[in-house]
Amino acid sequence: MINRRKPSFWTNIYVVLFLRLLLVFAIYTITRFLFYVLNPSLFADLDVGYLATLMYRGLKFDASAIAYTNSLVILMHILPFRFRYNKGYQKVVSFIFYIVNTIAIILNMIDVVYYRFTMKRTTTGVFQEFENENPTNFISFIWDYWGITLIVIALVLLMIGVYKKIRVQQSFMRLRNYMYYPLGLILMGIIGYYTVGAMRGGYTAGTRPITLSNAAEYVRKPEHRSIVLNTPFSIIRTIGKSRLERKEYFDTAEIQEIFDAQHELKADSTTLFNKFAGRNVVLLIWESFGKEWVGSLNRDIEGYTGYTPFIDSLINKSYVFSRGYANGRKSIDALPSIIAGIPSSETPFVLSHYSGNNINSLASVLKNHHYYSAFFHGAPNGSMGFSAFMQQAGFDSYIGMTEYGNKKDFDGHWGIWDEPFLQFMANGINDLKQPFLASAFTLSSHHPFKIPSEYEGVFPKGDIPIHQCVGYSDNAFRKFFATASQQEWYDNTLFIITADHAVDGQLAEYKTAQGAFSIPVIFYAPGSDFVGFNDSTVVQQTDIMPTVLSMLGVEDKFIAFGNNMFDPAAPHFAYNYYNGAHQLIEGNWMLQYMNERPVALYNVVEDRMLKNNLLDKHPEVQQNMVSRIKALIQQYNNRLIDNELAP
Repeated sequence: MINRRKPSFWTNIYVVLFLRLLLVFAIYTITRFLFYVLNPSLFADLDVGYLATLMYRGLKFDASAIAYTNSLVILMHILPFRFRYNKGYQKVVSFIFYIVNTIAIILNMIDVVYYRFTMKRTTTGVFQEFENENPTNFISFIWDYWGITLIVIALVLLMIGVYKKIRVQQSFMRLRNYMYYPLGLILMGIIGYYTVGAMRGGYTAGTRPITLSNAAEYVRKPEHRSIVLNTPFSIIRTIGKSRLERKEYFDTAEIQEIFDAQHELKADSTTLFNKFAGRNVVLLIWESFGKEWVGSLNRDIEGYTGYTPFIDSLINKSYVFSRGYANGRKSIDALPSIIAGIPSSETPFVLSHYSGNNINSLASVLKNHHYYSAFFHGAPNGSMGFSAFMQQAGFDSYIGMTEYGNKKDFDGHWGIWDEPFLQFMANGINDLKQPFLASAFTLSSHHPFKIPSEYEGVFPKGDIPIHQCVGYSDNAFRKFFATASQQEWYDNTLFIITADHAVDGQLAEYKTAQGAFSIPVIFYAPGSDFVGFNDSTVVQQTDIMPTVLSMLGVEDKFIAFGNNMFDPAAPHFAYNYYNGAHQLIEGNWMLQYMNERPVALYNVVEDRMLKNNLLDKHPEVQQNMVSRIKALIQQYNNRLIDNELAP
């Protein structure tokens, strides 16, 4: 809007540009502060001074995001032409300003909630992850998190209200053209220079465009990196950036000593080899089945009973690892880890440039030994790219919502309710040729955390919405096993129950960098003496493939970034990627490795809340774990680059 009053310093178009950009900085700072105050339990050990430092450091990343997203707004202010003062022209500037910065507000505020599930700022991978999903899920998100929606609306209205107070008026009209245009070009060059500098993160010696990893320079813990960052910056900096860098930390002989992803199984009675030869395998992957939900896995928490009474009863008849970990924090991370032994690192495998690589998997290796394989998922076929990955992994059939064929059991958001779909699976397995590998991925314990109307009030609601959904899914598993136990294939089957990932819950123990990945790993073999409770061995999703193949007595070669859980000679560890840090849990220890150096070492048995960083205080432990992480990174990167994920 053109101010018809007398021109002043504050109506100068360059001052107006500065004030408008200052408004955007203020909005970004508010959203960063809200990101923290609405998730305080996820960010430990933050005093006021340190939080202020993180907020201040975040301005550098805000400057980059703002320079990119507002580049057209900036250009339209600094073009050295008189028409930029026209009312119509300024309305166009205003419209562009509102659009780009409203999008930025929305992205930053979405991460206030979405961070609880992913434990990192959103990147471009989210667009691939949800490209095939039902749009009503996003509408449901807006409704279910109405408080965040109201904050977004309030921030947008605040931005528009303040913007309208910052008015421009031509003040160079008195200058003749021979002065006006050269001066305008000089100012355009100066502002353009600083805009590019803001995009890059500066012009100091050695500066390259700043990336997400630069935020680690300012934090004490990896999770604090997300406070320094903002979501628009995270998305901009990950556009086309999923290619890996080749690593050469060790030579071939050294790698084989530290950890080798190449496996060759041979008979060995000390590792349960061949204990269940010829058995069918049913692999059940429970959506958001964090260890936190299971009372019998949390006996050290006084008075806590959990929300899975059926699983608690099954554990008494099973072999259970209580120190199980997911390799990632999202569903798309899980299938490569569980099915193909491929962990999730900086970029999930299925979203990377290397997603089309040749891979081996449980299905492909077992196919060499005459197993038929089927994957059951109650979501619309194509959801999350699961059907494509199952085909790549060598599964013989994919059974989804289309094959289920009864839309009356659709939950309105993600797919078929767990109970009817697991019943469908229990009966459908009868049609599979034995021996078989049948895997299911559930979906009801997922946002928006709804259960069928007939079950309202049946399961404990607990303190957060997911609790009754966990109870519903637990009951669905109870009914699945009741039906399956009547089938002729049941007694000749090895069942494995685990999770795709954990989610932020209620207990403080599961809000740490360790607890955020804690999941159950349960083996159940009906009619056998295979029962035990292992609370010492660290296991991970990528261990499932080599463990199952060994238990079935499969003598074969394959690639997997894990080991047989029952092999006493193998190293037992869990690897995951957390807020820019490579994380390794082994024995009593957890090491975090970021920007080519260790940044934290914790004794997770004695210090479950990770309050005492023991970096450099146990040099032998630290060095061995650094070597292990480097070996994992080297093999992961180089095998993906060289397309060597299958022997």
